[in-house]
Amino acid sequence: MTEFNVSKIKVIFMDIGGVLLTNGWDYNSREKAAEIFNFDFKEMNILHNFIYNVFEIGSVSFDQYLNTVLFHKPRDFTKEEFKEFIFSQSTELPHLLEWLKKWKKQTDLPLFALSNENADLNEYRIQTFKLHEVFDGFFSSCYVGVRKPDPRIFKMAMDIAQVKPDECIYFDDRPMLADAAKNMGINSILHKDFETTKTILENFTRK
Repeated sequence: MTEFNVSKIKVIFMDIGGVLLTNGWDYNSREKAAEIFNFDFKEMNILHNFIYNVFEIGSVSFDQYLNTVLFHKPRDFTKEEFKEFIFSQSTELPHLLEWLKKWKKQTDLPLFALSNENADLNEYRIQTFKLHEVFDGFFSSCYVGVRKPDPRIFKMAMDIAQVKPDECIYFDDRPMLADAAKNMGINSILHKDFETTKTILENFTRK
């Protein structure tokens, strides 16, 4: 774990998928969709990988994404049915989100989401799981037009929050993305479990 000076920290950045919620629309969810809706997973996944990066930075709409990966040919299910399935893949992970909503009332430290997310899923997750009760703002790839691990998303977040790398900490469950933040000089924490992250955040219980 990265050692950092608690007294210097001015801002906390945190990923959402894999930390607070499930990833939502990951490989396993797409495999599950192929089984339920009976389509060729391999073909769909190739098209998904082709367009998903530009989908996550907001360059194409949800409908354009679905038209590319599935609805370029007739299907025996509707686009709305498939969207509902995608949304249903977002569930809350145990403990941390519930605890964070209480902890946030006990600290004056700003907490921002820093995540790769397409706009429709991002907004669904914010509203459904009341993420505005935890985060003071959302540096989501769909809003800022760049996605992790691109260094620009970390620089943009720090510039807008007006902090230096050693004045912030960042939590992510994926080692490569945690390392991407660390390479920017950010105090980067690999989220492993609720208790470990809770213990770190309790250092910032202050008003």
